[in-house]
Amino acid sequence: MKTTTINTIVWIMIISLFASSCNKFVEIEEISGTRPLKYTSDYQYLLNNSTTFEKSYGFPLISCDDAGVENATQQNTLTNQWALTYTWDETRYSETEEDIDWSNLYNQINICNQITDGVLDSQGGSMAVKEYILAQAKTQRAYAYLMLANMYAKPYNPSTASTDLGLPLLTTSYLFSSLERVSLDQVYQQIINDLKSSLPDLPDLPDFNCEPSKAAAYAILAETYLMMRDFTKAGLYADSVLMIQNTLIDLNSYISNPSTLPKKLMDPEIILSKTVPGSYYPNLTLSSDFLQFIGEQDLRYVLFTAPHNSGYGRYYSRYQYTYEGVYTGPNVPEMMLIKAESEAREGDYLSAVNILNTLRKKRFKPAEYADLSASSASEALTLVINERRRELFGRGFRWFDMRRLNYDQAFARSYTRTFKDQTYTLDANSNRFTYAIAEKYILLNPEIEQNPR
Repeated sequence: MKTTTINTIVWIMIISLFASSCNKFVEIEEISGTRPLKYTSDYQYLLNNSTTFEKSYGFPLISCDDAGVENATQQNTLTNQWALTYTWDETRYSETEEDIDWSNLYNQINICNQITDGVLDSQGGSMAVKEYILAQAKTQRAYAYLMLANMYAKPYNPSTASTDLGLPLLTTSYLFSSLERVSLDQVYQQIINDLKSSLPDLPDLPDFNCEPSKAAAYAILAETYLMMRDFTKAGLYADSVLMIQNTLIDLNSYISNPSTLPKKLMDPEIILSKTVPGSYYPNLTLSSDFLQFIGEQDLRYVLFTAPHNSGYGRYYSRYQYTYEGVYTGPNVPEMMLIKAESEAREGDYLSAVNILNTLRKKRFKPAEYADLSASSASEALTLVINERRRELFGRGFRWFDMRRLNYDQAFARSYTRTFKDQTYTLDANSNRFTYAIAEKYILLNPEIEQNPR
């Protein structure tokens, strides 16, 4: 079955889902050479569409404090949606505009739902193959819901998650499923259930890192429990990843020729490949605060930042070496940092700092490197949070940290930036840490409740 034919079916279903229109098309066996999904291979073809499944998110890259569009000329080049996101506006879309992050991730969920609904009854494949395809779809669906939850729902608070607004939780391709938002805890439980049920049928490592694996499922579980503030489980799952995949890139090997940095399929740090397409992401400058924070001796500064051609300052440049977009998926350094955070929060500050030093030795020239040290768990935790900001900058991870750290008195803070001569402030625990749902989707589906503004 041709991929384009499958994509036609998928596109029709997406339109029908979000417009809540009739579903007569699913009863039609053939229309102009198309047909419903039938064979086991059809479902694998859907998952093989990396153009669809590698898309992650874009707007967290600019709403976090890594970004600093401080030049007046560059400020004038930003589109309205990017500008409104940068200034943490209450709403970012007109009644006719699409939210590409919401659309891309729910597109993935819809395709996954078709797979989970039909693959076990498909023709032509062994049960082991069908269960593997099912496990891949559940893992991809879990990742999509985790990203959506961390943009369009409040940060997870264990004491209120059972009543906080979550997301429209769609786990079937049935066209008339309710789009009412379930609780945030229900969304997270669905993520966990999808991942845990997938583990037995996934290989430890994939043939290609754009495919789900045990390492990927463990990594998303580690991210999930980190967001849920269950730091013990987050650390355990991060450790499970690192027992399978733990190779770090030594940046010292690329100082003289950074263009030889490995592309995504050969990058040993990538656990599940997810990207922000380069054509979607503007060359945003990094904030002067962040550049001072990371320091010029850090090889991540040397290799992954570059002066903007137009004199706007320095921007995140890692993706310029491979032209594959900004890498945003789970990765080995992130798992090390989750493990370190878990150790620090559990009181084992020596283990936490040892993990940090293992990572940092690959990020500095030997002559310029010095081990970190801590004398308490709180001091070690601060070092971990700081290292997360340095290691994961430019890729949106910081926005998710800014949100969740509002629940830590030591890290909760307000943020301020100036744009076109006006000052904007994002207060700690502000509702604007949660993106508004685009008005278009609420007009089409009034049962979807808007986030508090």
